[in-house]
Amino acid sequence: MIKKFFLFVISIIMVSCGNETSSKKEIKNTSELHVIYLGKKLGFMDKAGKIIINPQFDRAKTFKNEGHYFHEGFGVVRTGDKWGYIDENGAYVINPQFDRANHFSEGLAQVRIGDKYGFIDEKGTLVINPQFKYAGNFSEGLASVTVGDKQGYINKEGEIVINPQFVQALDFNEGLASVQVEGKYGFIDTNGKYVINPQFDYAYSFSDGIAQVVMGNKNGYIDTKGNYIINPQFDTGSKFSNGLAVVRTGENYGYIDTQGKYKINPQFKSAGDFDSSGYAMVKSEDKYGIIDTEGKFVVNPIYDRVKPFKEGLAAVRIGNVYGFIDTEGKMIINPQYKKVEISFDRGLALIETEDDKYSYINKKGEIIYSFTTD
Repeated sequence: MIKKFFLFVISIIMVSCGNETSSKKEIKNTSELHVIYLGKKLGFMDKAGKIIINPQFDRAKTFKNEGHYFHEGFGVVRTGDKWGYIDENGAYVINPQFDRANHFSEGLAQVRIGDKYGFIDEKGTLVINPQFKYAGNFSEGLASVTVGDKQGYINKEGEIVINPQFVQALDFNEGLASVQVEGKYGFIDTNGKYVINPQFDYAYSFSDGIAQVVMGNKNGYIDTKGNYIINPQFDTGSKFSNGLAVVRTGENYGYIDTQGKYKINPQFKSAGDFDSSGYAMVKSEDKYGIIDTEGKFVVNPIYDRVKPFKEGLAAVRIGNVYGFIDTEGKMIINPQYKKVEISFDRGLALIETEDDKYSYINKKGEIIYSFTTD
């Protein structure tokens, strides 16, 4: 269905490259561009609704699924069955020629030609020839690669610096990478030396010196030396955000601090991470609301669905329609939309009014631009 196609376009994870046709120095700030569609072709508009790049591409890739289609001066689009990079005017700066690719990370981008992965620089030059079964993005100077059925790491010269020996090798973060060998996960440093020996059933990447790990069916947390700061005891867990992590014990969700103590007791049927403003979506009984870091409801659980606050507004559903509330729970835009595809981002939200009919609206609920995808 066209609807599924539209959602796929928003979340697809690919990128590409080719011959440079314009100087990167000429590329301006592209952070205000929003994707639009004309049938199955996509283009871009600015926040005022002015079309900047006419719909002409078949696919586009967001950067980290944040709704931003340009990163480090490049947009990644597909024409036909090949991917390339465009500037803010829609001109190819790297011609479409790749079967798969990814956004630039630390100056290099992962690309696939045929069934092999390599890396290009920002001029579209292959600096690491396609030779790997798979390759991840560069992080802290290293990228994971698959050779045969094992994973290791290369540097930006394409040299294997940590031999392929792992079943799974995650990105480096805070100087450590989670790796799996013989069914257990541990952590290595950038020299490939084990800092924390393989012993966990799963281990997530470190964030702010803490990593979530799984032992048996229980989740706990360790420090960078491998010491438990919170013993495995939770049925599910998450990374810490604003000093709190969502955990589940039995059927209820609550929030713990970095000492493992409950800051907000388990009481919710579902719960989300706290955002940068200190708000989290929770489900109490059969309704959704929003709490602060003290566990107090800032928006009472009266809605059938709630999405996280974005730019001071949160999408809420009453019955079958969505509207928007502010952080005090006041309805700013009355419920009237079938769906909210993208909550407010750079001043605009993308909503669906009818099947395959979409509009960008501002924070007053005014329509800025409308399009269809059929």
